[in-house]
Amino acid sequence: MKALILAAGKGTRMRELTKSVPKPMIEVWGKPILQHIIEGLRDKTAIRDFFIITGFQAEIIEAYFGSGSSFNVCMHYGRQEVVNGTGKAPEVAKEWIGDSPFILVYGDILVDQTDYANILEVFTHDGVITVRKGENLKSGGAAVFNNDFFLKDLVEKAKPGTVSTPWYNAGIYAFKPALFKYTATLEKSPRGEYELTDAIRSMAQDGLKIKGLELKGHWADVRDPEVLAQLNASNAMPKVNETK
Repeated sequence: MKALILAAGKGTRMRELTKSVPKPMIEVWGKPILQHIIEGLRDKTAIRDFFIITGFQAEIIEAYFGSGSSFNVCMHYGRQEVVNGTGKAPEVAKEWIGDSPFILVYGDILVDQTDYANILEVFTHDGVITVRKGENLKSGGAAVFNNDFFLKDLVEKAKPGTVSTPWYNAGIYAFKPALFKYTATLEKSPRGEYELTDAIRSMAQDGLKIKGLELKGHWADVRDPEVLAQLNASNAMPKVNETK
């Protein structure tokens, strides 16, 4: 099992905070967000092979983590030269992934670290998508499941009344390399980017079994300065709905 972290974006919603540091390197509780992710995966899943997709201010991330030896992991990097969306970013690591299953994490998502282990427990089919209940579906992906909690549909920023589901895409996944078949054929979304969620949606609609996993522990999308300030002021994860 390997771990792939997407950390190429500019983080424009962080405004002045990302002028001198890439968003995943912003500190929460005295450590960069990326360090929390790497240490959590290392400690709770025993994963030691990591690949970080960099882009904006890539050299800062690469210099901080280096070979990974200081963190007791093996670190690899690849730069998304054209930052054109999360759908194409994983392809930078395609050769490195090879035939291995992998966890895929957005570089600005913080979770209760025990949930990393829970992902591996339910990863017995084609993939896993983590979800939250009670979040604002207009802010992200609305996930629709069948009675066995396998993904049926994934709708990004659903308009009110168009999707009937309580489940919000929490941004942490597990996949087999079959994902790359679907990222290869992506078309740009209305906002002009290739979306990872479109690839996941196509996988589900083709009948691949993407298991849902509710994250019941703490979770935060460190999406803007307000969320960051709240986290650092509390020294703990916010409760459900506090990040939206």
